[in-house]
Amino acid sequence: MSEHDGRFFPATARPRELAQLWTLAARQLRVICGDVRIVALSIVQPLVMLLLFTQIFGRMANPDLFPDGISYTDYLVPALLITTGIGTAQVAGVGFVRDAESGIEQRFRFLPVRPLYVLIARSVGDLARVAIQLMALLLCACFGLGFAPAGGFWGMAAAFLLSVFVCWSLVWIFLALAAWLRSIEVLGSIGFFVMSPLMFASSAFVPLDALPGWVRLIAVVNPLTHAVDASRNLALGWEAGDSIIGALLSGTALSAVMCLIALRGFRRPPNETRRPLFRRSRGTPSPAEEKEQAGNRDQADQHPPADPADDRADLVNGSANQCS
Repeated sequence: MSEHDGRFFPATARPRELAQLWTLAARQLRVICGDVRIVALSIVQPLVMLLLFTQIFGRMANPDLFPDGISYTDYLVPALLITTGIGTAQVAGVGFVRDAESGIEQRFRFLPVRPLYVLIARSVGDLARVAIQLMALLLCACFGLGFAPAGGFWGMAAAFLLSVFVCWSLVWIFLALAAWLRSIEVLGSIGFFVMSPLMFASSAFVPLDALPGWVRLIAVVNPLTHAVDASRNLALGWEAGDSIIGALLSGTALSAVMCLIALRGFRRPPNETRRPLFRRSRGTPSPAEEKEQAGNRDQADQHPPADPADDRADLVNGSANQCS
């Protein structure tokens, strides 16, 4: 027997819950991996970024800014493992909002399924998308651009696993935003105006010493900088230092906090009305209400209500005419 919320359940409840989690995760994997177009576009996206930065911006990069013996491709690929997860995380939030609009979220509310399992299953599906993207990115860099880091296979494997974990924490950020905002337009605006500056104001594309002073201050406290440095140190065989511990701790704390926020937002009623940003006093009607009231007064003046006395007079005159 096990206890949950003051009630006792048989020991078979936990395997049943695990089966529910597996079913939800398998459904999400079928949605993502079942459509060939989604898989193809997911693979092409990081490859375009890789070719764009290495073949165009890499030509303009100053070799004196980078460590000796490190090409721009070697410097960039470990960073792209982290930044690729930003686009995938935003897509995860958009998919969550679309499920809410289609009514799937409301159906889950009437099923004996924990809300946390629904969120975890969605994050697992997006985690699989991230893993496919990063694997395609590494294969293209190794066989197409000659990427051969000094860290070797195990260094790249460690950087890959670390990047997947960091991308998973980014997914939870957008799941939490989607659970509360419930608007694709607002979610897209936040993803562009918040995540893009954080991505470029970091050590992902150029060293910190090459950044302007005020941008360098942002990059030093930017969590993506620590994750990028950890991935780069593992891939290139550099001294890891505290970057790996910082990336793991920040990713774990961020995932836990955003998971709780997403869970609270998911439990909100789907038809909950949004409160206005600025409340108007009761005695002061809005301009739209004043216009509507003025239109009702004009309509009442053009079509005045009938007088009951006139109706009685017409009835008496009609009766008199019949008698005569």
